Amino acid sequence: MPRRYSNLAITLHWLIAIAVIANVALAWIWPTVPDAQVRPLIDSHKSLGITILALALLRLLWRLAHRPPALPPSYKPWEKNLAHAAHWGLYFIIFAMPITGWVMDSAWDRAAQNPNYWFGLFEWPRLSFVMALDPATKKQVHDIFGEAHELIAKLVYLLVVLHIAGALKHQFLDGKRELQRIWYWGRPD
Repeated sequence: MPRRYSNLAITLHWLIAIAVIANVALAWIWPTVPDAQVRPLIDSHKSLGITILALALLRLLWRLAHRPPALPPSYKPWEKNLAHAAHWGLYFIIFAMPITGWVMDSAWDRAAQNPNYWFGLFEWPRLSFVMALDPATKKQVHDIFGEAHELIAKLVYLLVVLHIAGALKHQFLDGKRELQRIWYWGRPD
């Protein structure tokens, strides 16, 4: 059993982590900028969200085909259970955030007049079955998925803090060299 993640798993982990941090930063920044700068920030947020969804799909497929390294046997059962719950919670949010955002954006009342471009390179389609809803239903869908998107954002903060705190605890308090499992690239142990 390897003691660290594969290079591809490490790369996907950090690409997703960086994209999530950038997307959170964009969501915090756009309320503070002049109106003319808001739309480009929101468009970048959407592009990053779709990128996270694609990377999450690759990560999940890789994870299903490749067993991750086992947690050290010295971990207490509650630590192992919490680690597994946090990891699967993180998988949930890296899918749920972009999907709720995509549905909400597709239900936006001006979606048809404002094409969605992935980083300005090509048009990213909205969900046609959502766009085809009658205006009242579309507004409800927009509001419900917007609230879900915001609620899941709070879960993002909680799970990321829990994930980082657990890794740092094991690295520095328990001396388990936890960060080396996911931190650097090179030849797997």
